[in-house]
Amino acid sequence: MTVTVYVSCDSSALALGADEVAAEIVRQAQQRGVELKLVRNGSRGMFWLEPLVEVQTAAGRMAYGPVLPQDVAGLFEAHFTSGQPHALCVGLTEQIPFLKNQQRLTFARIGITDPLSLEDYLAHDGYAGLRRAAAMAAEDVVGEVLESGLRGRGGAAFPAGIKWQTVQKNQAPIKYVVCNADEGDSGTFSDRMVMEGDPFMLIEGMTIAALAVGATQGYIYVRSEYPHAIATLNRAIQIAAQAGYLGNNILAQGHTFHLQVRKGAGSYVCGEETALLESLEGRRGIVRAKPPLPAIAGLFGQPTVINNVITLATVPVIMQRGAEFYKNFGMGRSRGTLPIQLAGNVRQGGLVESAFGISLRTLLDDFAAGTASGRPIRAVQVGGPLGAYMPPAQFDTLLDYEAFAAIGATVGHGGIVVFDDSVDMAQQARYAMEFCVLESCGKCTPCRIGSIRGVEVLDNIIANHERPAQLQLLRSLCDVMVHGSLCAMGSMTPNPVLSALNYFPADFERD
Repeated sequence: MTVTVYVSCDSSALALGADEVAAEIVRQAQQRGVELKLVRNGSRGMFWLEPLVEVQTAAGRMAYGPVLPQDVAGLFEAHFTSGQPHALCVGLTEQIPFLKNQQRLTFARIGITDPLSLEDYLAHDGYAGLRRAAAMAAEDVVGEVLESGLRGRGGAAFPAGIKWQTVQKNQAPIKYVVCNADEGDSGTFSDRMVMEGDPFMLIEGMTIAALAVGATQGYIYVRSEYPHAIATLNRAIQIAAQAGYLGNNILAQGHTFHLQVRKGAGSYVCGEETALLESLEGRRGIVRAKPPLPAIAGLFGQPTVINNVITLATVPVIMQRGAEFYKNFGMGRSRGTLPIQLAGNVRQGGLVESAFGISLRTLLDDFAAGTASGRPIRAVQVGGPLGAYMPPAQFDTLLDYEAFAAIGATVGHGGIVVFDDSVDMAQQARYAMEFCVLESCGKCTPCRIGSIRGVEVLDNIIANHERPAQLQLLRSLCDVMVHGSLCAMGSMTPNPVLSALNYFPADFERD
């Protein structure tokens, strides 16, 4: 009997030696005469267990990890191919608490299927959403997305359906759908996991968007640091086109949508939608003034839907199961689920998909399992390098756009970076300002010059040079950046600076 073994092809697993483990499994199987089918699946998102090896058994997939090449012979000797016990066995994959306690909708397939197997995708409800959308009027598809309450998962949390509706109502010779896959926030990797682990889902979401707004051309703008994602997407696009899910006659119903991958050059500011469009058009990635909005005059001056990976990848499940199903997850105006990424000083780093309304404390204690160092958590930064630093007193805050905004924090792309009590928050504040210096596009003065002055002021504070006056100057400078910057790069840089100053003042008062 042929045994099916799964080893992740996700970049996180590859960095930890998954290719070498997979090769050793094949070698040992051949040497021992074991009939084996090796599947390179996406990652389950439990990075502390990577490389994770799963074996299909009658009871389900049995998980072993983290597995090194030198462990493989011992696994065979322990008869792991039939799910037998071993020191590296962590039980049935679906029963591991980190995974079992999630609510996976967008990530339901990731880690289960072969990312480039269209047969796997179709067998797990793939393209069911597109088939339903293709049978509906375009206005009804937009209405379904509006009704679901889906908001942009890239940071701004703007209702996706409103963007779509604006593009749909604009008459133009050509319209575009652009996916912002320039995932540059610290501690974030959910976009990469989708592109590497379930690329057809993103393609399906973009195709549904195209049908809804009347677009015929789409682009996925991927950061150059994601070579595996780029390769996987390009191959998936070829497969989808050959099978009639992209091209001139989608599902044999006359719809046209062509899709291409474009590689960014590593600029953080190109995560801002208008800078991304400038780069996509072949120019330097500099923020555009708004209005006009991209939904009215976007790529090459035409109406453009621009959403990030998770937003578009969520659309298929909404169209498949209905807006009512999706909006029953979450709280307030934050509907559905969010892929939350746990990084930094954590014991169990990885991805958690949960409905909005989960608390930071639950994520840090139950999922991350505390710090890797074993020391107390002193601060977490949520929402990337421009997100506020949150102290333990705020850990009971529920993950909700409005709840976070009420305390001056941001959910952003759902990345959480954890720091233990050895962190120097004055140095973290300085890092935030220096990050802005390095990544500013330079178009507006508050961001370009303000960040440089901010680093100088923080250096004076840390050195105790005229500290009271410099602290006052820092707050004044931050106020100018918040209210005078052209985009979020400059207006949000004060968030980590001021939160560090407000919640950890002792770090700014050392001699």
